[in-house]
Amino acid sequence: MPPRLDPTSDPTSPYFVHPSDGPSTVKVTPLLTGSNYHSWSRSMRRALGGKLKIEFI
Repeated sequence: MPPRLDPTSDPTSPYFVHPSDGPSTVKVTPLLTGSNYHSWSRSMRRALGGKLKIEFI
């Protein structure tokens, strides 16, 4: 049986956090309003999906 890898060090794991994905990273710069929320939401879902983090929301 192969040794178990730490999920936080496996880039394919949803628990992996890249050094550039820290809590100080700014994800929202403009104030969200009714007119810009939809495009921001779509962009955020794409970004999180691309990083395998969509399950966390």
